[in-house]
Amino acid sequence: MPRRNWPFDDFDDFDSLFDMDMDREFERMRRMMDIMMERAMTGDMGEPMVYGFSMKVGPDGKPVIQEFGNTQPMKRMESESSGFSREPLTDVMESEDKITITVELPGVSKEDIDLRVTKDRAVIKVDNASRKYYKDIPLNEEVDPEDVKATYNNGILDITLKKLRKSPPEGKRIDIE
Repeated sequence: MPRRNWPFDDFDDFDSLFDMDMDREFERMRRMMDIMMERAMTGDMGEPMVYGFSMKVGPDGKPVIQEFGNTQPMKRMESESSGFSREPLTDVMESEDKITITVELPGVSKEDIDLRVTKDRAVIKVDNASRKYYKDIPLNEEVDPEDVKATYNNGILDITLKKLRKSPPEGKRIDIE
């Protein structure tokens, strides 16, 4: 009967795994857990850390992957104020004639939001005393920056952008003999 493959068969130095000082490693983990528990009991956990990605199929049938979260290196805000900003959770959806963007901006008022739209991107900035957000969203297709609808309700910013119609190729049809 042939021997079944064991997960460590390809590991050249399997014996070195047992050369570790396991007591020291367990003691180090216990100290780390003690620190974490002490911080949890005093409420000193810092701000929540979020990182992830969303994946969907774009209108062209190709996958679209977007990262989100605040554990990436913080981005410097492009405003005159100093400080760093969080990247808000964002979802971009496309249909045949429009692009819809949903952005989570909890803890801010509508007046704090600076939304700018060009033909190929949307930029969202929030800079108030308690919250700073920044998100630069490149768009897959050109939009009309004059035809934008934005609403803000319960910490959610919804933006609807109308896509520009692409004109058909111009030229005179030539009959071939």
